[in-house]
Amino acid sequence: MSLPYDLDVPHAMAPLLIMALWILYGPLLNAFGRGTLNAQLHVVRLRWMRLMHDSPRHDRVFDAIILGQLSNSMSFFGSGTLLVVAGLLGGFTAIGGLHSRLTQMAFFPPISLALFTLYFAVLTLIMVISFFSFVYALRRLAYTTAMVGGLTATDTANPHARTMIAETAIVLTEAVKSLNHGIRGFYFAIAALFLFASPWIAMMVAVFVAAVLVYRQIFSAEALAIERYVIAMNTYETERVERGEDFT
Repeated sequence: MSLPYDLDVPHAMAPLLIMALWILYGPLLNAFGRGTLNAQLHVVRLRWMRLMHDSPRHDRVFDAIILGQLSNSMSFFGSGTLLVVAGLLGGFTAIGGLHSRLTQMAFFPPISLALFTLYFAVLTLIMVISFFSFVYALRRLAYTTAMVGGLTATDTANPHARTMIAETAIVLTEAVKSLNHGIRGFYFAIAALFLFASPWIAMMVAVFVAAVLVYRQIFSAEALAIERYVIAMNTYETERVERGEDFT
């Protein structure tokens, strides 16, 4: 199978840049020493699990509501993405007609059917990966609920209890990480739509999307609030430990 005749360097670079910015977004933030908001909130979830561990089972209604809302969000995004994926896969059955109708529009640039199909496949791939991210998030949350159900009110200083608390928080953080990865896929899918207009525009939109996401993770009001919250919580717990009190 030969490559599209109009697949030059910009047309090849654009989808690669979009995928790279999406997949490497989290690792790049970690490399700069900042990390994602989800990673920063891990210490909050760790405290949450400690509080839940020390609460009687009949007092965990509020925690169950929070986990239930998170599960509903994952299910909503997963179901919605499945419909989008089904529509995109159905588009492959009439890709020739779709290409013909779009290229007849005055504002649509000339593009070969092969390159059009390639870009359509890139867009579909992004949505498929997002769908599996939501499904994986839901599976991880199912593991979390089982681990939460196994937490019993015992001495928090017990090393086995501390391990159970820490590992439960890790699985919950990983569940939210999968959810966030899938949501970011929607942002970069918008950039992928511009592949059909121009590879240069698509790359600029991809960089702009990444810049917006970085701003929200570092400089937005909620990011700064979370940072202050985590600092205050860590300081509060450190002071309680120094006074010889428990973690809760």
